Amino acid sequence: MKAYIIKRILVTIPLLFGITLLSFFFINLIPSDPAEVVLRVQQIPIISEEAVEQMREELGLNEPFFIRYFRWILDFLRLDLGVSYTNPSRTVVGEIARCLPATLQLAFLSLIFVIVLSLPIGFFSAVYKDSLFDRIIRFSVFATTAMPAYWIGLLLIWLISIKLDILPTSGNGTLAHAILPSVTISITYISTYIRLIRNNMLENMKEDYVLYANARGLKHRVILVRHILKNSLQSCITAIGMSIPQLISGTIVVENVFAWPGIGRLCIASIFNRDYPVIQAYILMTGILFVFFNLIFDIIQRLADPRLRIGD
Repeated sequence: MKAYIIKRILVTIPLLFGITLLSFFFINLIPSDPAEVVLRVQQIPIISEEAVEQMREELGLNEPFFIRYFRWILDFLRLDLGVSYTNPSRTVVGEIARCLPATLQLAFLSLIFVIVLSLPIGFFSAVYKDSLFDRIIRFSVFATTAMPAYWIGLLLIWLISIKLDILPTSGNGTLAHAILPSVTISITYISTYIRLIRNNMLENMKEDYVLYANARGLKHRVILVRHILKNSLQSCITAIGMSIPQLISGTIVVENVFAWPGIGRLCIASIFNRDYPVIQAYILMTGILFVFFNLIFDIIQRLADPRLRIGD
């Protein structure tokens, strides 16, 4: 097991290197000149070629690509990703630290909704296969999976906030403000995990150990919960690990629909303002999150499933 963990960590290192390289490379492909963008943000009335060249010199854009890249990497290791173009008094790390807690709050609440709802619904959908309940769930799963998040959010605002006047439409501050955006984010994931748990349970019901457990006279409830459900959840561990960074980074549209002051809203504002350092940091953070959680949950799955440790 120790050898497997070391091997996975060693594989992760070139992945992280590749993410930093791609993050830096793609930002440099943008046709707009960052020096000109900074001058426009500073509201310089006349942007001359001399002013652009001077700003490029200040930003270090005249250096060769790889020199700029390695300097950026060294700064990143010191948690220095530069300053925001739109607000030079604030650092990029400071902007992310300011907005990240709101996004984490949204992602955590969404993850709770996903686990609490998908687990029992997927379980009962498999137990009562082809019943009216199962058919309604399957139809709902297909329908909600096809719906874009922004449309679900607008429907929830119209129904829950405007028509029924139960929850606020936007902003943050209380738990009530977080419910609608969290539900909007989690609906697609709930549908995915309901389908995954149901299909895994139906496959496990056909296994020989279920027949043997019935022959031993074990209670049907014990077989379903302690054996079939437990084995069915093994394959969900990695999927949950990949869902967590998706919940954090995939809130761009939802945060803008509900005016939630998180990372997603900061990213959209940075795109419109061409605030390249913030966009670059967001891409880098998202890539690192995916690699990190994939590593952690791969190790957790190997610890939880003895079959994967055969030969260690």
